[in-house]
Amino acid sequence: MKIDIALLADAATVDASGKLNVLGSFHRLRGPDFPLRHGRVALVLRFALDPGDQGRLDVSIRMAGPDDQTILQLNGQVDAGPGDPDDRIRIPQVLNLDGVVFPTPGLYRFVVEVGGEEVQAVPLLVEQSSGERRQPGSPPGGGRGPTPILVPPGSEGGVQA
Repeated sequence: MKIDIALLADAATVDASGKLNVLGSFHRLRGPDFPLRHGRVALVLRFALDPGDQGRLDVSIRMAGPDDQTILQLNGQVDAGPGDPDDRIRIPQVLNLDGVVFPTPGLYRFVVEVGGEEVQAVPLLVEQSSGERRQPGSPPGGGRGPTPILVPPGSEGGVQA
């Protein structure tokens, strides 16, 4: 099994035909104070099963902090039914994680394991902003570095693309 799509977004869905719909992909968050609470992080994955992968596969997803400590962990299963022996079966998954708290700035990772083996890690850089509050009408980010493009409702930090 492989994962052929792995990203973080503001929102994502899987429609009835199996299409992934993704809004606001990002790899960086900024906030003035820590611990930083973020309203929603959608972890978007698409499992690409090999023709021989069948049955139930144990999947574990954990968010690891800068010191590799586990901040959250989800365990579940993916059901791999019989498919076309000449093609991969693709199973899209969206995990909406609401109110995620990042204790400190640093590099976080969403680690995906299948059968105890790591198959993918999605990085997220969480930074402390300068703490300066933006004046109404001034550009986001004060002209320094990447510009925050969105602050989702319920969030305390900005999102960077």
